[in-house]
Amino acid sequence: MSDAVPEPAAQESGAAPEPQEAGYEPAAPAPLDVPRTPTGNAEVDARLARLADADHLATDGHVEVYEDVHRGLRDALTALDARPGPPAPPSPSPYDRRS
Repeated sequence: MSDAVPEPAAQESGAAPEPQEAGYEPAAPAPLDVPRTPTGNAEVDARLARLADADHLATDGHVEVYEDVHRGLRDALTALDARPGPPAPPSPSPYDRRS
């Protein structure tokens, strides 16, 4: 039994293969119209609004937008961790317990 694969007849005759669908063009970018609910945080809302930029790009341009938005959201979350929060309530003293 042979593992050889027969070659197409066009290649055997030396003729160049015909192009597949010469007039094919990919569809133009179209907005997805995904609703974006405001979060109340201006920085986060601005990053989420940036996602709309991907609506007007070809698929290979989406990665840059998504990475930019991800980086911005990660920075916003990191900044939340760095901000001092409200002071902690004082812990009860063992002497304040009265019965």
